[in-house]
Amino acid sequence: MRIAMWSGPRNLSTALMYAFAQRADCAVWDEPFYAAYLEQTGLDHPMGKAIITAGDRDPKDVITKCLGPAPGGKAHFYQKHMTQHMLPEIDRGWMSDVTNVFLIRHPARVIASYAAKREDPVPDDLGFRQQFELYEYARALGQTPVVIDSFDIRADPRTSLTRLCKAIGLAFDPAMLGWAKGGNINDGVWAAHWYGAVHGSTGFAGAEGPLPELSGEYAWLCGQAMPYYEALAGSKLAD
Repeated sequence: MRIAMWSGPRNLSTALMYAFAQRADCAVWDEPFYAAYLEQTGLDHPMGKAIITAGDRDPKDVITKCLGPAPGGKAHFYQKHMTQHMLPEIDRGWMSDVTNVFLIRHPARVIASYAAKREDPVPDDLGFRQQFELYEYARALGQTPVVIDSFDIRADPRTSLTRLCKAIGLAFDPAMLGWAKGGNINDGVWAAHWYGAVHGSTGFAGAEGPLPELSGEYAWLCGQAMPYYEALAGSKLAD
């Protein structure tokens, strides 16, 4: 099985990748389109030059690998995708050959976390619109995409991951609930900037508290993102 996990940044996506990496039957790939995205947009990102140098810059090559065999001869291939990386000019037809899952998080939490790592984000940096468009595209392919909320994972990792695995046709593996400190061999080169918290963890953080209070431009960003988040939240996995 090829699992395409779609989220924006700061959505618990790295921790969820780590969870799947603990499965003996699963290979993982961290943000396959990141180098191509930076190469094509020219955006200034932390460690941008290193990311472009280290990664696959041709989207067609990335797609070929996404649809190829899982590394290491594993049965399953988990791909952690950022929705904003799927630029309009990149062909999306390959999504018909993967199991598409959408990881969502409340925009206020995403914005507060993102702004601490990269200043002055704009809506397209956060990926909410792109996530909704990719979700609708998967539906147009005849799929019923799975949606899971990071809030629910942190509140009850075992139940949420059991539910997720069942929804995509996998047996839950308790090994998914924990990992060793210090990072994962599959981390992208950008991990040094973005992954500090998860590198210091041994499992999912506890339940999230109240929503952060945003003002000014950040409150505006949240307002722009909320309709897309709410549209997907209405379809998230639940009891």
